[in-house]
Amino acid sequence: MKILHTSDWHLGRSLFGRSRYAEFEAFLEWLAGVLEREQVDALVVAGDIFDTTTPSNRAQELYYRFLCRVAALDCCRHVVIVGGNHDSPSFLNAPAQLLRALDVHVIGATPSAIEDELLTLRGVDGSPQALIAAVPYLRDRDIRTVEAGESMEDKQSKLIHGIQAHYAAVCEKASEIRIEMERKRNLEIPLIATGHLFSAGGKTTDDDGVRELYVGSLAQVNAQSFPQELDCLALGHLHVPQSVGAQDHMRYCGSPLSMGFGEAGQRKQVVMVEFAGRTPQVTPLDIPCFQPLQRVKGSLDEICSRLERLKQEHSNAWLEIEYTGTDIGDTLREQVELVLEDSDMERLRLRNSTLMNKVIHRASVEETLDDLDGFQVFERCLDAYAIEEDERAELKQLYSEIVDTVCEEDSNAE
Repeated sequence: MKILHTSDWHLGRSLFGRSRYAEFEAFLEWLAGVLEREQVDALVVAGDIFDTTTPSNRAQELYYRFLCRVAALDCCRHVVIVGGNHDSPSFLNAPAQLLRALDVHVIGATPSAIEDELLTLRGVDGSPQALIAAVPYLRDRDIRTVEAGESMEDKQSKLIHGIQAHYAAVCEKASEIRIEMERKRNLEIPLIATGHLFSAGGKTTDDDGVRELYVGSLAQVNAQSFPQELDCLALGHLHVPQSVGAQDHMRYCGSPLSMGFGEAGQRKQVVMVEFAGRTPQVTPLDIPCFQPLQRVKGSLDEICSRLERLKQEHSNAWLEIEYTGTDIGDTLREQVELVLEDSDMERLRLRNSTLMNKVIHRASVEETLDDLDGFQVFERCLDAYAIEEDERAELKQLYSEIVDTVCEEDSNAE
């Protein structure tokens, strides 16, 4: 049994206003080729298929065209897709019954019955090959009851215990089914689970768009949070390929494209898992880079020198340029554009850190929002209104809850 694990496609995402549909299309074309070449039995996509809850027509076209192509392959008999925090559960679930006819199993949100998260993957002869606990992104309301007067620590504890309880329940049910199947068939059947969450110690990069999933940022589970009977855990949400707690069978495959310049040069992967009975053999497969990104930083001379070298290498990279020279750099933009003439490179972002630091030093209100996240802006507001320290904790908690509610709102729901 061969399973290919991928996640965090973020179809429709742009980079500083630049469309990336050509990259997404190239990745899906490559992925379909890998499925066929490696004779993969099942594809597992662990959330964040789309970048927003209202994906564009072009993003939807890429998604459905890919699923139709995979359904036509002789080898890949199953596709399992679970929703992530960026996805609209109702949007993903809407065509679920139709896609089931193509052996595409979609679980956009936590179903009312835990059995509905369990899928049996069968071979050509109808015999069971694997059990999948297709757990999507567990929203706050799915795993925690709100009580008046509870502290932030209480909420965090409830969230972690809610995640652990959900996996324990679904795996307990799966184990019952597996025992019965193995008894009848006299064979070993692997149990695989999916998830879309933030594990303790997980690695991220700046500007990758990965945000904390729950109020207060402490609800991070570790390897011990998952049931021991799991033979493989295919996770999404973190964009850097990595294992959980040094457990090779518990993996984030990462995003297939670099979602920001913080991921420039990062090796992107999908993960192949081949089972001999219940024992997994894990093999990462490198994804080609369809559009290189480059960060260029330094004085004007250093920036121009680096750009000239890239130009000589016939680079077609998209560029983030950060000027850190000692003077203001009044002609920075003109100088950069002059060097980039007659090249295939494109400047997507130009930051003048020297000028910005002088402006911020003079008046912090002129600091660009591009340099701050939402929580930092809220902190500045608290500073501006001279909010006392003893009031801040409660206000920050309330703000976190509002942000969490807005981010989880499903714009496609009735």
